[in-house]
Amino acid sequence: MTTIRWLGHAAMALETGGFHILIDPFFTGNPKAAITADQAKADFILISHGHGDHVGDSIAIAKRTGATVICNYEISLWLEQQGIKKAHGQQHGGGFNHPFGRVKLTLAFHGSMLPDGSNGGNPCGFLINLKDGKKIYHAADTGLFGDMRLIGEEGIDLAVLPIGDNYTMGPDDAVRAVKLIQPKKVIPIHYNTWPVIAQDANAWAAKVKAETSAEPIVLQPGEQVAI
Repeated sequence: MTTIRWLGHAAMALETGGFHILIDPFFTGNPKAAITADQAKADFILISHGHGDHVGDSIAIAKRTGATVICNYEISLWLEQQGIKKAHGQQHGGGFNHPFGRVKLTLAFHGSMLPDGSNGGNPCGFLINLKDGKKIYHAADTGLFGDMRLIGEEGIDLAVLPIGDNYTMGPDDAVRAVKLIQPKKVIPIHYNTWPVIAQDANAWAAKVKAETSAEPIVLQPGEQVAI
């Protein structure tokens, strides 16, 4: 069974085929974090872009667990400078067959400067084709863009979309994204961490249910769902 757990803000924990995959593991300084960095299990860590609330505790977790970090090429070089031994750099449109499944980097409209001001390359989302046949699109931090329709043509079992507004898509654009992607299920993230991104996720979910065929799943930090 494959499960995905929301750990607060944009941090997710994916368990599949005996592998533990963390996405954007921001715990230290995250007021909505469901766990601490030293509690996180990881065989792989996916980093969508260079901002501190997404790089988060990746370095400490990777050093403790020996996890491979999957990210864009620029961030992989930066991680190596921080002492990370296993950093796998990819770029947009490029996929790679990792032990748990295939990961392709998708477009994301956002920024990516690293915490120390270094070049973080271009931000990305993730199209994840798991070995059990499930397909996940984790949009990460992005605005709405028309090519989400192309991603949807892959046949998405679960989409993970930001709804916080201000820095990413807001609720209305996230509903439009669901219409483009047409996933079976959708989980909202990147909201309510701070007042500037406060949103009513249940109201958003009601709109998704009324206007699309997707099943909206609103999780509380720490909760998980089977895919």
